[in-house]
Amino acid sequence: QVQLVESGGGLVQAGGSLRLSCAASGRAFSSYVMGWFRQAPGKEREFVALISWSGSSTDYTDSVKGRFTISRDNAKNTVYLQMNSLKPEDTAVYYCAAGTTIVTTAKAYKSWGQGTQVTVSS
Repeated sequence: QVQLVESGGGLVQAGGSLRLSCAASGRAFSSYVMGWFRQAPGKEREFVALISWSGSSTDYTDSVKGRFTISRDNAKNTVYLQMNSLKPEDTAVYYCAAGTTIVTTAKAYKSWGQGTQVTVSS
């Protein structure tokens, strides 16, 4: 198991930027596919982005393509989500997750952080 702690959330105006970080401890970080998910009030948790073990492969949900960038630093056991051109509909609790396969399904990820709130005002 790997333990995950997110940080970097907050309140930002529409069009602004935030960078989320997710620090991992425990088993070898580089052996995990890392994902970011989000959950807005009254909605199901949805996939946002993922990055492969080495960082050579990424995937994004359509609504964030061109605005969000996922990256990782295996030496620092950290994965990042750079969010630009934020919109009110990006408001949600953002979670990072660790898995072993490159999939966008939340149930495939076995370790989760506690989440960090992102609020985008119009």
